[in-house]
Amino acid sequence: MPNDHSLTPPKSALQPGQLLARGVCRHMQTHNFVTVEELVPTSGLRVDIMALGPKCEIWVIECKSSRADFMGDQKWQGYLEWCDRFFWAVDEDFPTDLLPEGTGLIIADAYDAEILRMGPQSKLAAPRRRVMMQKFARHAAQRLHRLRDPDSAFPGSGLGR
Repeated sequence: MPNDHSLTPPKSALQPGQLLARGVCRHMQTHNFVTVEELVPTSGLRVDIMALGPKCEIWVIECKSSRADFMGDQKWQGYLEWCDRFFWAVDEDFPTDLLPEGTGLIIADAYDAEILRMGPQSKLAAPRRRVMMQKFARHAAQRLHRLRDPDSAFPGSGLGR
């Protein structure tokens, strides 16, 4: 498929959290991970980034662009049961002392990121891993199709019009 930059929103159109996600997703590629954004692991939860590694490891990364953004997040602990590792992604000015102990830390900007603290590993059970890999694959395929055919809709995906 040709590289069509017309499908990519200009950097100026992205919100601060989306800019962090962009840098994180770029960085994850250097670790041979593929990523999707805004994946729903279960009703009521939506992770900012889910990353799938070369050995089927699943990481969840939550992007926080400000103190207020972090303080308003009451659902993050619900993400822990849907991944092998959990990370916060923040910019270099974020007060990292606010972030809970026992979570991973990524410093990011719109262009790249760096993992400063690896999130502790908590291996998913095989049945949950299978479910998450199916959700990841379907989410990625639906996003790709939506880019290729913006007028189509997928029932129940949240990606249609």
